[in-house]
Amino acid sequence: MVKVSENMNENNIIKILKGSAISIIITLIGLLIYSIILSYTSVAETTMPVTIIIISAISILIGSTLSTSNIKKNGIINGMLVGLIYITVIYLLSSIVTGNFLLNITSIIMIITSVLTGALGGIIGVNKK
Repeated sequence: MVKVSENMNENNIIKILKGSAISIIITLIGLLIYSIILSYTSVAETTMPVTIIIISAISILIGSTLSTSNIKKNGIINGMLVGLIYITVIYLLSSIVTGNFLLNITSIIMIITSVLTGALGGIIGVNKK
């Protein structure tokens, strides 16, 4: 019985990591499209913070929904983990690139949005039929 439980936990961890990776890939695609739009249209750069939050939220929602769709319980927790892993990776990568490890209001909003959106995606994923 313990062996089955361990396999299920390992399987859930793999699904959570895959969901986080899917979220990051979707974000990269979304940001690429947004950067092309910024370059070739008259869209103002002041739209950047809100657009980045929206792209991230949609990405996490998709990733957490997909990762929890085969997990039949703890959708909120598993979805939150997807969001938390996502935002940790994004924060570390962006901080390394910019050389700036500060937390500002936008960072705090991103963290909260990521965790809450992950939880929502987790709820959707486990209840999807």
